[in-house]
This record gives sequence, structure tokens and C-alpha cells, in this order.
Amino acid sequence: MDFSGNCPDSTTAQQNFDDVAYSPPPRRRAKGKGKKKTAISLFSGGGGLDIGVHEADFTTLACVELDSNACDTLRHNRDRYFPGARIINSDLNAVSVDALMEECGIKPGELDLLFGGPPCQTFSQIGKQGSLRDARGKLLFSMVEYAKKLMPRAILIENVKALQSAPDLNGKRGGVVRDLKKALEAIGYKVSSKVINSADFGVAQLRQRLFIVALQGEVEFQFPEATRDRVSYKTVGEALAGLPKPSLKGEEPAIPNHVDVTPAGDKRRISYVDEGTFLAKMPNVPDEIKGRLSPKDTTKFLRLGREKQSNTLRCGEIFFHPTEERYLTPREYMRLHGFPDGYTLVGPIRGRSGTVKNLDQHRQVANSVPPPVARIMAEAISAQLAKFNK
Repeated sequence: MDFSGNCPDSTTAQQNFDDVAYSPPPRRRAKGKGKKKTAISLFSGGGGLDIGVHEADFTTLACVELDSNACDTLRHNRDRYFPGARIINSDLNAVSVDALMEECGIKPGELDLLFGGPPCQTFSQIGKQGSLRDARGKLLFSMVEYAKKLMPRAILIENVKALQSAPDLNGKRGGVVRDLKKALEAIGYKVSSKVINSADFGVAQLRQRLFIVALQGEVEFQFPEATRDRVSYKTVGEALAGLPKPSLKGEEPAIPNHVDVTPAGDKRRISYVDEGTFLAKMPNVPDEIKGRLSPKDTTKFLRLGREKQSNTLRCGEIFFHPTEERYLTPREYMRLHGFPDGYTLVGPIRGRSGTVKNLDQHRQVANSVPPPVARIMAEAISAQLAKFNK
């Protein structure tokens, strides 16, 4: 099956389509009560959103993701978390949606859920904020193009909070979301959006993200109520409880992804930092240790506190363990993000000063949607589809 498209903006001429040795899912969406709903994942990344959708009892037919390390992670976990899903390693715009529908055995209108988290760096407050002037920003509207072909019953999009105020090409504040909503409304969807804090849903992290849900017809999506309040927020200590000492770089880890790669220089730096604070705030730190840090560098060399929630996990910095002179391991990042312990990341583990060509394990986590939030959102969508689309 040829999935190649003819999009002039495509950066990948052909994707790696891999479903060898996997039984294909049913050719048509199952009808009747008790049958799982179908879904297709775009910008799948390391699979955080996909895990939650699976746990909400959807069957994922295909995952489309450009990064090769993230695709390896998806393949590694496919049997348990996305059985039967096709893992398509490709630029989204290089995939023929018609060919994808044929291979998945669906026609327009038969898919229950199209979901994804388009690249957020161009909208992020800590990035260059290129918005739609950046090619990555335009990928947000690729989901509309897929929706035009698939006509799913529901669409779920996740992105950074700053997207809600991102300017359009004319500089109008909030124009990107307005244009996105108009594009979806033009093809028959009712669009709702809300900023959600992951801590409100049992994740030990103060992570605010914008969720956009579009439903076919005139019914407005009802966002789920928070399951926790500030008094009952899960803490870093609770999230990390039960993990042993990590293995060192080069050793076979006793627990997958639980590996310490902290260089000696950073261990020395963090030894000056009290629990729950950051290096730039600490007094009496030698100049050669503090370097060029300013009081504004609140996330650099940050040591988390056991009785607090984690800051938002980011790609640029790896936070430090509350009581040990080391980075948090990828497994500890996964715990803070709400990944199940049975899920394993594939790919390199990058040191703070190191680089890797594709997504390293920490960034696969930081880029993803916390699975508990994804599950609750997908369950709410499933319940509303069952209520209004019988």
C-alpha cells in the first residue's frame, strides 16, 4: 500500500509503514453496544495521548509520527497498548489519507476519534513564538485537512496554553485558534476549548495545556470536572515512591528507563541547591558554579521538592532529584507524567549538555500528554458520543 502524498510542503517523500506480523483491525467500525470505538493518532510522539485513548476503550487503527525514536517506542509497546495499530513513520503531510482509510478499512464518517498534539514550540511562551510564520505552526491545520477526508465523529487536539492567544498572520491576538475553529465549523463541527491543569486530574505536575474538542453537529462538548483540588494534589514524593536507586550509564537497568546519566560537574552544581528551589536563588555559591545564571533562571538546575508538584516538564532542562545529586531519570519523568510502569521508552538518554538527532527519552515524555489526563478526556468524549450519537 502506497501512502505517499503529493503535498508540496512535505519534507518526507515516503514513510516507513510497519505492521508486519500484526493482525489488521476490523474492516468496518463495529456497530452496537459494547463495541470499541475507533481512533487515529496524529503527531503521536512517545504515546502519552495514545495510552489514555486506549485506556478509554478506543481501538487505535494507526499512529502517524515523524520522529524515528518515538516510532520505536510506539512499536515496542504496541502489543500491550495499541494492539493492531499501524505505526507510520512519516511527515504527516506525506501520507495519503485516502490510502490510509483504505488500509484501515474505514470510509468517511466511520472513524470515531481523530486525535493529536501538533508541535507546540512555535506557540510556546519560552520559544521564539513564530506562530503561523513557522512551518511547525501550520501543522496544526493539517489536522483540519485530515478531518475533511476522515470526517470523524470527534476531534481532540492538545497544545500549549499560549496557543489561545497566538496571533494569526495579520498579527491578531488569538487569531490562530479563531481560524482553527472557523475551519472546523465550516465542515460541520461544534468546537470547544479549555485550559486544563494536569494536577487537577491526579498528575504530580503543574502542567497547563489547551485542549480543543470538536464534535459533529451542534452539541457542545462538556469538559470533565477536576478530580482533585490543591489540597489533594499528588506530590513529587508520592509519584516517585517505590523506585530503587537508578542504574548508571552503561549498566543494564534493573527497571527500564531508570538510568542516571548526570555528569560530575552538574552533580557538584546541584549539591549547592536546597530541596524545592533552584541554583540561581542560592546564596554563597562560587562564581564558577553559578556561571551566568540570573535570578530569572528559575528552571535551570532546579531541584524538585517531595511535598510539592513538579514544574512543567520541558525539553530544554532536566530537573534534579529532590534528595540526590543527579538528574531525574526518564522513568522518574514518566512517573511525574503519569505513564504506567509497564510502558517502556526506546531511544537514547541525553545528558544536559549532550545532543541527539531525534527525540531522547526525557523529551519523549516532556512532549507528551500525561496519560491520566488523556484517558479522562477520551472517556468524556466517548460518553458524549454514546449519549448524542446513538
